Formats: sequence, structure tokens, C-alpha cells
Amino acid sequence: MVEMLKLDIANTVGWRIDGKVSESEMHDIFTAVNKLAAEGDVYIYQEISSIGAVEFDAILEKLKFLFSGGLSDIKRIAVVTDKQWLKKIIAWEDKIFKSIDIRGFSLEERDQAIAFLKT
Repeated sequence: MVEMLKLDIANTVGWRIDGKVSESEMHDIFTAVNKLAAEGDVYIYQEISSIGAVEFDAILEKLKFLFSGGLSDIKRIAVVTDKQWLKKIIAWEDKIFKSIDIRGFSLEERDQAIAFLKT
């Protein structure tokens, strides 16, 4: 399940993942990102308490977004999770997507994640 979050940070979209991610939820996420991209730079807050299955169509939705140039407007991503395997992926993604500053934070470091997006 994906819950969209309201954050008081300009050009920031946020969501919390807890369990399975559907195609429609993935579509909602990328629609929100694209809407902000029309206004300029985009900042993303992701909170992942648990992640279950991801529908195949949701993966296709993400690939469609990536190949349409959706990453070009994203400047910073804060991922808040206590999942160690996700933190390894976050570090890997930060090296691959050099134009985006991607950082992982623990659940206790939510305030630092918000501060990172504000800077």
C-alpha cells in the first residue's frame, strides 16, 4: 500500500510504502512527480516501513517513467527505512544517478531526511 504524504517543502512529493505496491499506486506517484516537474526541480521523500510484492505492471510503470526522462528534474531523494538491504540499494543508486543526490535515513532520522530535502 502506498500512502501519499503532504510535506511543507516546496516542490516535494512524498509517500509511505507499507506492503504491496500496485500499478495504480505507482502511476499516482509518477503523476505527482511529473506535475511538480512542470514547476521546476523536484525533491522526493520516501518512507518504507515494509515492502512486499510489486505488481509487474507497477514495474512497467516505473520503467516507462524512467525512459521518458522522468529523472531529469529530480534533484534530491530522501529514503527513510530501517531495511539494511534497501540502504545498500540506495547507496548503489546514488552512484549510478549522479545528477540526483540520494540518501538513506533510518526511521528515527526522519527529521534529518526532511532537513536534507530543505537544503
